[in-house]
Amino acid sequence: MSVSTHHHHVVLFPFMSKGHIIPLLQFGRLLLRHHRKEPTITVTVFTTPKNQPFISDFLSDTPEIKVISLPFPENITGIPPGVENTEKLPSMSLFVPFTRATKLLQPFFEETLKTLPKVSFMVSDGFLWWTSESAAKFNIPRFVSYGMNSYSAAVSISVFKHELFTEPESKSDTEPVTVPDFPWIKVKKCDFDHGTTEPEESGAALELSMDQIKSTTTSHGFLVNSFYELESAFVDYNNNSGDKPKSWCVGPLCLTDPPKQGSAKPAWIHWLDQKREEGRPVLYVAFGTQAEISNKQLMELAFGLEDSKVNFLWVTRKDVEEIIGEGFNDRIRESGMIVRDWVDQWEILSHESVKGFLSHCGWNSAQESICVGVPLLAWPMMAEQPLNAKMVVEEIKVGVRVETEDGSVKGFVTREELSGKVSK
Repeated sequence: MSVSTHHHHVVLFPFMSKGHIIPLLQFGRLLLRHHRKEPTITVTVFTTPKNQPFISDFLSDTPEIKVISLPFPENITGIPPGVENTEKLPSMSLFVPFTRATKLLQPFFEETLKTLPKVSFMVSDGFLWWTSESAAKFNIPRFVSYGMNSYSAAVSISVFKHELFTEPESKSDTEPVTVPDFPWIKVKKCDFDHGTTEPEESGAALELSMDQIKSTTTSHGFLVNSFYELESAFVDYNNNSGDKPKSWCVGPLCLTDPPKQGSAKPAWIHWLDQKREEGRPVLYVAFGTQAEISNKQLMELAFGLEDSKVNFLWVTRKDVEEIIGEGFNDRIRESGMIVRDWVDQWEILSHESVKGFLSHCGWNSAQESICVGVPLLAWPMMAEQPLNAKMVVEEIKVGVRVETEDGSVKGFVTREELSGKVSK
């Protein structure tokens, strides 16, 4: 969008999950940064009341971005009252009804659009499929943000196009198969959600996925939180795949985050400062807000970290000592720190003492690690994370893969595997 004297108004509507919210807020910040000398743009972000405090705090450096809250629907079957974000869901099995419930925001969204200045274009999350209907009603060009990179999108498209895993003989979830459009890449059936590999499968999840895919076909294009030089072959493939809407690389959006100034350091940053002074490298351990790790697997992870003898900073929502038993915190007191609060991950990864990142390979996390030059220990768990892990390990070679016992994505990882890979 070229700078001009014409005023632009952009609407952003992220899905109610921090991993989806943060990149779109960063994009809003990027728009303002490009137009700050000649203020020809305004940005409005839509969300819900329980998500607004986080968004407002995140955008404290750009108070000119307007945030509007729409009332989240009540009495949704299976969803506890007051839950307006996926990280608060008791289980990710409730993801589909939670996402379906967002359509009840549509009347409020459209009523509010009537009161706003003319919208130049809208960027809404791909999960909010119904916003394409709203955009069409108001003749607003809609761009889609899915939070994926071009690599995972291109490989998924190729797998679906060539029906790699739909033949009866392709029953093994862990047998590597060559991707025809990218012959140097081998994938396994378990690397994909069933909606990609089994188009005949029925169910609420598939129906939701199909609604979301259909809505993208009427959109103006995709915004991708990546940069062309990182994955040029895959950007080109996506943009040359038939009638599919064009994608534009607008990242890395994490680079828009302002430096910390004058605020009091949290305890974990003081701890990292201490490790830097001691000359002890630290492994950062975090798996995002949606990954579900069983207590058995969590115990194995804890013992693997302990056995590795490395210094580690582990961010988790669970009470680790309650699961493992008394004494664990005492045993790791010198080498480890466990944090159960929300952290600024970019600040942690940018810290000089952090030399590795044990991650689920959500794309935000992977890209942040790439941008600061911290190698990844990739442990994907869901969605397109296995493809992100393949990209990190095999394509750009900035990480090592954690292997499960049975070779599947959701398989068990032993403490020996973790300890061995961490120690490397």
